[in-house]
Order: sequence, then structure tokens, then C-alpha cells
Amino acid sequence: MPKDITVDIAVIQSMAAVPTILETVAALTGLRFVCVARVTADSWTTCAVLDRLDFGLGVGDQLDVATTICEEVRDTGNAVVIDHVANDERYRDHHTPRMYGFQSYFSIPLFRPDGEYFGTLCGLDPVANELSTPKVTQTLTLFAQLISAQLECDRELAETRSALSDAQANGELREQFIAVLGHDLRTPLSSIVTGADVLGMLQLPPQAGKVVERIRRSAMRIAGLVDDVVDFTRGRMGGGIAIELKQESGLKAAFEQVIAELRGDHPDSEIFVDLALDGPLLVDAGRMAQLLSNLLKNALVHGEPGRPVRVRAAQQGGALEIIVVNEGPAIPQETLSQLFKPFWRGKPVYGEKGLGLGLFIVSEIAQSHHGELDVISSDGTTSFIFKMKDAVRAV
Repeated sequence: MPKDITVDIAVIQSMAAVPTILETVAALTGLRFVCVARVTADSWTTCAVLDRLDFGLGVGDQLDVATTICEEVRDTGNAVVIDHVANDERYRDHHTPRMYGFQSYFSIPLFRPDGEYFGTLCGLDPVANELSTPKVTQTLTLFAQLISAQLECDRELAETRSALSDAQANGELREQFIAVLGHDLRTPLSSIVTGADVLGMLQLPPQAGKVVERIRRSAMRIAGLVDDVVDFTRGRMGGGIAIELKQESGLKAAFEQVIAELRGDHPDSEIFVDLALDGPLLVDAGRMAQLLSNLLKNALVHGEPGRPVRVRAAQQGGALEIIVVNEGPAIPQETLSQLFKPFWRGKPVYGEKGLGLGLFIVSEIAQSHHGELDVISSDGTTSFIFKMKDAVRAV
């Protein structure tokens, strides 16, 4: 199999929303075989599959493209929707339905943002189903557009990671490239969020609403990764993490919002909170919220499953102190010295996502605030401690 086809399969497989999209499409259409296929001039390859027909195709399997209707979709760029092959003048004598034994079928083209054809979102069933109604065809088209948009974002993000991991590349040129790419990624991200908002206003089945929310969360996660990459690039190019110090009275509210969002993302984890923030503080509230978010995410991912995480933030004698504590085995000494390095990751955790920049960015934010960051790990608990001595000094 060509390398570019393998890469495209991996990109589709990395999209968390795709399995739910296939489930929702199956529920919406009544079809028992639905897939995302990569279609080229001479190949048809499955990238994601939902098969309740025992049709016999798995991820990475291929068909002779000449035996498929997707070849026609590739050549014309237009969708094909068939309610009942036996009653369809165009397709009732077509070789493809006879070969694969279906009566209902759809194939919606997937395009990259530059207009290049990628493949199709398609489905079939030996039982006739009503597919050509505006509600069904519009929903299928919207799902195809959302897959297309996220497809390009994930591919570009994968290319960015690959560029970052190439230790032989010219450092300064690589970092400038990342900064430009990070900026350009916001355009397709905006398309994904806009598409999710449009879907949210439609009267879709309940499962579709869950897909929309998952797609929106995926877009926000990618946006966070982009921001991390841009922050890293600025730090490595000598600019440091940009901050705007001003008297903030809403730091407690900002922290509460961060904690609420992470509770939503980690519903099975318990977070104990003590926020003693009463007066104004001379900080960048957005960056402080980012610092707490990264520390708390780290604790939730790496702490002992089923054990609570504790967050404390307090003003003490003109200083600001933030402490995040999780339970679990002690971090080895050799690991402690690596924690705040960019792209360094400890023992892999199932389901963990990210570039390994979270703690590096925490350290950069701490330095920009002229604060101190420390980690204490003993058998049973690990504590990350941020202290800023002059948090209430006059502007």
C-alpha cells in the first residue's frame, strides 16, 4: 500500500468523532454498512468502517475502484444517492449493485480545502431505504464537509509534529515555520467551529447532537495545541511568553471556570478546591488560568486513578501561591529534572493527547511573572507549587 494512503488512513483513524459520525449516519439512513473511503485514480481503500452486514471489509482493505460507484463520484465531484436500485433507471442495470448485492446506496464526496478530491463518505444495504429526502442528503453533506475540514487540520497538525521531531532541521527556520503554520491553522479551525454551530441549529437526531459537540470539543483541543506550539515558538525564539500585567480582581472566577471545564472533561475524577483569593493581584489573568489548567490537566492524567486531585490558590503576605497535588507513586529523581523541558513526556498514559508542552509552558508563564515553580514528589503525593512574591505591588 502506498505510504500516502497509509498516512491518510492514520489521519482518519485519529479523528475521535468519526466512529460516532458513522453510527449516526447508520441510524439516520437505516443502512448497515457505512464507511469513509480513500479513492484515487486506481484504488479504493477503507479508512473507517461500520459493518453490521458482515460485508467483509475492514480498515485498510481495498476494492478494485473500477467496480465501485465511488469512481463516478471521483470523476464528477457529485454525490450519488440511490433509494432503490431496482426502481432506479440509471443504476438498475449497473454492474456495481449486482456485484455487491445492494439496493440502497449513497456516496458523498470528501474534498480537501484546496479542492483536491480525497474520497467518499458512503454506505449501502441490500434493503431499500429512503435516502433522497432533503433532510437526509443535507445532513450527510454536512457530515462530509466536517470530516473534510477536520481531515486537513489533522494532516497539517501531524506534519507540524513531524517537523518538530526532526532534530536535524535548522532550529530557527523550523520555529518560524511553526509560527506561520500555527497562524494558518486557525482558518480551517474556524470552519470546523462554524460548521458545528450551523449543525447545532438544525433539528438533528439526538446522536447527531452528540457528534456536533464532540467535533466542537475536538476543534477546541486542536486550537489549544496550536496555541501551545505558538507559545513554544515565541519562547524558543527569545521572546518569552507574552503577558500583560494589570490589577486583576477576577482571578478567582477565572480559576473556577478552568476547574469547571476540566471537571466536565474528567467526570470520573474528584477535584478538591480551596481558593482564598480576596483582593486584586498584579498578574495576567489569562496566563494564570493557563498555568492552572496545564498543572491540573497534568495531575488528572498522571495521578492515581480514582484518587482526588487537590487545588489550592491563596494570597499570603503580598504573595500569590498556587498548589496542585495528586496522589500516586513518587516521580523518580531523573524524571523530575526533565519535567519542564519541551516535548518531553513521561511514561505514556492510555488516551493521553498533546505535544508534551504543557509543563514547559507553565514554567515559561512562571518566569514571565518573575515567579518560582517547584515540584515535590514523595511516595504517595506529587505537588506542583507556583509562588509569586510581589503579586500585590503597585503598578
